[in-house]
Amino acid sequence: MRKYQSLKHKKSTKQTRRIKISSGLYIAPSFLGVLVFFVIPFLVVIYYSLVDNPISGNFVFLDNFKSIVRNAAFRQAVKNTFTFSAVSVPLAVVLSLLLAIVLESKMPFRTQFRTFFLSPLMVPVASIVLIWQVLFHYNGAVNDVLTMFGGNKIDWLKSDYALVVVVLLFLWKNLGYNMILFMAALASIPRDILEVARLESATPLQTFFYIKVRYLSSTMLFVTIMSLINSFKVFREIYLLTDDYPYDTIYMLQHFMNNKFKSLDYQTLSAAAILMSIVMVAIISILFLAENRFGKDVEG
Repeated sequence: MRKYQSLKHKKSTKQTRRIKISSGLYIAPSFLGVLVFFVIPFLVVIYYSLVDNPISGNFVFLDNFKSIVRNAAFRQAVKNTFTFSAVSVPLAVVLSLLLAIVLESKMPFRTQFRTFFLSPLMVPVASIVLIWQVLFHYNGAVNDVLTMFGGNKIDWLKSDYALVVVVLLFLWKNLGYNMILFMAALASIPRDILEVARLESATPLQTFFYIKVRYLSSTMLFVTIMSLINSFKVFREIYLLTDDYPYDTIYMLQHFMNNKFKSLDYQTLSAAAILMSIVMVAIISILFLAENRFGKDVEG
């Protein structure tokens, strides 16, 4: 009997080892890809941020970070980026959730309404920017409407209104995708719980805040993180609209980094990237902690 159990144990051990080896072989290409294209470059960035320049490689510790914090252009870029994110990300989450709730109801022209917000997902960014240039150019459609009603023309992209234009562009470009995620999450809420709430005479607001929001917490977290990441990547749209040096209020961190890259100032660029990464990790960690606190009671 013992001999039989020993043979069975050896066979089980060999099978487990074989499964582990085969699993490792399947994972190896992805692991190597992450290592080569993400981990090693990030370590190189950390190295560059701690030396005076990549050629001499003299260790200067935190001097690059001190220098960049004192840089006026960097401070302006940080201020603009966080202002843009603070305005656009909450709007992107709240408006997409409201749109999902509206589209969940039996409203007229629902298909056309959905198409309007999903169309940016089907066209290149350059085409979206071209539409915005046609709308907000000094001789564009928006100014034509203003003058029709007796108003004065506004140079939208070279005034304090530039941030409003970029926020509207960001929202139109991202609301459709966020809306789809919220619609899928709303459809997955158990119908029996909503029925019980209705039978208990819960108001629509009570049902929304005490039931739907709880079940949507994980989707809200994902949408918020994706919107936050996209808000930090809005450089592409602004660059196509205004080139390297836009109006002061829309000069973002990506503009600062792009200009430093052009001047081959790698140590300053690396220090800025490290600071940006730390802030992003901190914000996302806070979002995860909040979701864990408010959404754990509905997890299976």
